[in-house]
This record gives sequence, structure tokens and C-alpha cells, in this order.
Amino acid sequence: MTDDRRSEPLAAKTPFPAELDERLRDQLTFLIEVDHLKAVLRQSPLVAAEQRENDAEHSWHLAMMVVLLAEYSDEPIDTGRTVRLVLVHDLVEIYAGDTPLYAANDRDDQYEREAHAATELFGLLPEDQASRLRTLWDEFEERDTPEARFAKAMDRFQPLLLNWMARGGTWRTPGTTADDVRRRKAVIGDASTYLWEAGQRLIAEGEARGWARPGQSAE
Repeated sequence: MTDDRRSEPLAAKTPFPAELDERLRDQLTFLIEVDHLKAVLRQSPLVAAEQRENDAEHSWHLAMMVVLLAEYSDEPIDTGRTVRLVLVHDLVEIYAGDTPLYAANDRDDQYEREAHAATELFGLLPEDQASRLRTLWDEFEERDTPEARFAKAMDRFQPLLLNWMARGGTWRTPGTTADDVRRRKAVIGDASTYLWEAGQRLIAEGEARGWARPGQSAE
């Protein structure tokens, strides 16, 4: 996150004509602001290029995974709502920044930082839409619905696939063991027993191939 992201919206660089309806202007301002998401880099490596994934790529990939893998949810889910959840949940990282899964020290105040960012970012929208997006963000965080649990499962399953393809990737983070990976990914099983079984097979095989350190969890 950089300070200029909070000083004024991106749209202020080339202001929209004053004649535009206020509601539309606010919506377009938000849509321009979320272009920042393309510049928020994650730790996960891409498969198709020698570079790190950005948040916009991550969100698109999650949406595609929901469409294709919804059949493996342990509970019936509304696929459209689940897609909306995965598209909204990382928007707050525009202001809060990405928090790497295996960087425990950075996770202590993660929710507070992201909740504050949600208030600022969604506040750019007309009130009714700001409320709807904040409700989706809160639903994802609370995981009290089948859709939110499956959305969270996809959020953990997607980087698992990228790390498998990278022959370890962030599993090789200093101090991280295969048990740490299992513990961080276990939330997949809250939504899909089948996908968590598949994920555990990938982690175990990665450990056997030396892509993740054996040993007990550090926590």
C-alpha cells in the first residue's frame, strides 16, 4: 500500500465531467479505484509466467474455480453469490495490502486493517451499493454461510495449486513446514471434504518430493 492511494481517488487524475449524474460518477470513481488491485502483488507465483500473481488475477481465478468446482461443496450453494464473495473479498487490499499466509507476524492486526480499508473503499460508492459490498465482505470474513465457507475454501485451494505447479513456491518460506501448510489449508475441509482430501494428497506428495519441509508445525 502507498500513501497516495488514500490521499485521493485515482479518478481525480482525470475528473469526470460535472454533467454526469452523481450516482454514476461515484460508481465510475469506484471502478477506477479498484484498478489498483492489478498492482497489489501476492506471494504466489504464476504458472504461465516468471512473475508473482497480482490480486486481480487471483480474484478472477477464484471466480472461475467457484464456477467449475461448486459441485464439490458439501452443502448446496448459490454459485452467483459465491462468485460475488470471491470478487469482493480482496478489494480491501488496495488500501490494506496483501498479508502473506505464512507471515504470522503480519497477521496480528490483519482484520482491523482490512475492516478500516473496507469502510474507506466501499464508501466511494452510493450508499446502497456500499452497504451491499460491505455485507458481502463481512459474510466472507465471518464464514457463517455455505457460500462464504466455499469462497474461503477456494481462496486457500487456489494458491495450493499454484505452489504445486511451482514445486513448492511459498511452501518454501523460511521456517514453514508441511504441517504448517496443512494447518493453514485445513479450512478447505469446512466446505468440501472431497477437495480437502485432494489438497492433502498434493501437500503429502510435495513433502515427499522435498518441496515442503517435513516436521512439526512451529505454532
